[in-house]
Amino acid sequence: MPTDFQYLAAGISFAGGLIGTGMAQSGIGAAGMGIIAEKPEKFGQVLFFFVIPETLWIIGFVLGIILLLGIL
Repeated sequence: MPTDFQYLAAGISFAGGLIGTGMAQSGIGAAGMGIIAEKPEKFGQVLFFFVIPETLWIIGFVLGIILLLGIL
């Protein structure tokens, strides 16, 4: 049975991953729209760079599950 601190640690890791993803995508999205407006052929490259920060919330989620299960 997880303790209160394990719930807190899992919540912080998940929230940190989500906040980091949002901060990264806000800058990339704004710059990406400017690039696409000038050069529409760069859409695929901009989309690739926009999707990369999505791994941050996945890492936060996995770390939260690991903390809840008591693996670490």
